[in-house]
Amino acid sequence: MLLHIIPILLYVGPTFGFIQQLPSPNILLLLTDDQDVELHGMYPLQQTTKILSEFGTKFTNAYTNTPLCCPARASLLTGQYAHNHMTFNNSLNGGCNGHQWHTIFEPRALPVLLQKHGYQTFFGGKYLNQFKGAEVPPGWNEFYGLHGNSRYYNYTLRENKRNVSYANMYLTDLLRDRVVQFIHNVISEHDQKPFFAMISPPAAHAPFTPAPRHKGVYSHVRALRTPSFNTPSKDKHWLVRSAHRLPNSTVVTVDEYFQKRWETLLAVDEMMVTLVSLLKEKQCLDNTYIIYTSDNGYHLGQFAQPFDKRQPYQTDIKVPLLIRGPDVPVGLLMHMPVSLLDIMPTILEWAGLLVPNYIDGRSFRYELLQMHQMNPLSQQRVLLIEYWGEGNDDTYNPACPGQHTDHLAECTLDADCHCQDAWNNTYTCIRDFRFKRDRIFCEFKDTENFIEAYDLIQDPYQLKNIGYELLPNERALYGLLLKNLTICAGKSCHI
Repeated sequence: MLLHIIPILLYVGPTFGFIQQLPSPNILLLLTDDQDVELHGMYPLQQTTKILSEFGTKFTNAYTNTPLCCPARASLLTGQYAHNHMTFNNSLNGGCNGHQWHTIFEPRALPVLLQKHGYQTFFGGKYLNQFKGAEVPPGWNEFYGLHGNSRYYNYTLRENKRNVSYANMYLTDLLRDRVVQFIHNVISEHDQKPFFAMISPPAAHAPFTPAPRHKGVYSHVRALRTPSFNTPSKDKHWLVRSAHRLPNSTVVTVDEYFQKRWETLLAVDEMMVTLVSLLKEKQCLDNTYIIYTSDNGYHLGQFAQPFDKRQPYQTDIKVPLLIRGPDVPVGLLMHMPVSLLDIMPTILEWAGLLVPNYIDGRSFRYELLQMHQMNPLSQQRVLLIEYWGEGNDDTYNPACPGQHTDHLAECTLDADCHCQDAWNNTYTCIRDFRFKRDRIFCEFKDTENFIEAYDLIQDPYQLKNIGYELLPNERALYGLLLKNLTICAGKSCHI
């Protein structure tokens, strides 16, 4: 059996050198949807956590760059901030699966680069929200992409050369079967090529439909009662500040959604066990990088916001990230701040490829290799979080108070008509990890030019906005950082 090989750059003391040839590694990326960390979103994934934490590394400071599905996924695939790949929200007009994506960014995305390097590539699940299955995106040898947003039943997939609709097949289980077959076929080939498989199940996104075998498993669980749960806050920007205390009926709904979100993740946990068992059986587990993460987080009841993402709080922007594979430290925690942007350049380096200059993210491969002598400077980093609010005449819900011209969005009866987005719910934030500092600073593009800042060491639940208490020079520094980062590209983003 022929194997593709790459020269592996190994650390041998004060110098580096190519000292041996190893097979190109396989790469398995499992991307969930709207899975939080702060509200114990990893709890249902007991086996996944064991597999990836005990035999790999868990990142404790991993963040999305935009707390919304389509721009976050576009960033993961391109290694670029949203202000560079031009996917600003989940709408076609906002760049989601639009003309610029098809003509400029998709043709140089991660799967294209890996495929050109000899990788067999697979995608299954939710791609981009506005993907409608007209054709297979470039770079994928096998493609099973969901039409539109997350669904668990009654969905259509673009299955390579055709569209196929399913009514009663649970999507997470179907994706498991498709990727198992792909891996089996690739490994069984005489001229075995390395593979890159990306699986993106619907969990834990709405409509929160668990597999029948998991329904009711967490019926005894309530949503996590954080200190901010169902507590309106008057020191936040206007959209959050306008929240009122949720009635008991809505709290019951929040609890129900919390339970079901956990239940949807149980099928994902089973999928991971199946895939790891297969890789072990095929004797390629030790040469496979496995990455587990989510596109963004989620809140449920914090500051009396019922359920959504789209806000610059830890619940919404912090994501899980667990990795195991060749040379990845075993059973360790990585506190170094990382962004979803960093996954693409890291994968490229694992595959033996140079990182293109246009990529905004920064590989953390070297930090993983040198975990035992981590430079304190690697713990110091500034990350950008950016979001563009959505809301127009068409997002008006006549069942809720308000009018078309308010340009509010995500106003639903099950959320007690609390509108969870608006046309000017737009902000940029600095996530600041420097000199033992753990802080977030945000500027809002609203009529108030509002500012929010939190000391996450002293105030991990972000209860007290200290934005207006910062010294003028601190605010000026953050303003300058935001000005630079919101126009940065490539290595100029590595502040």
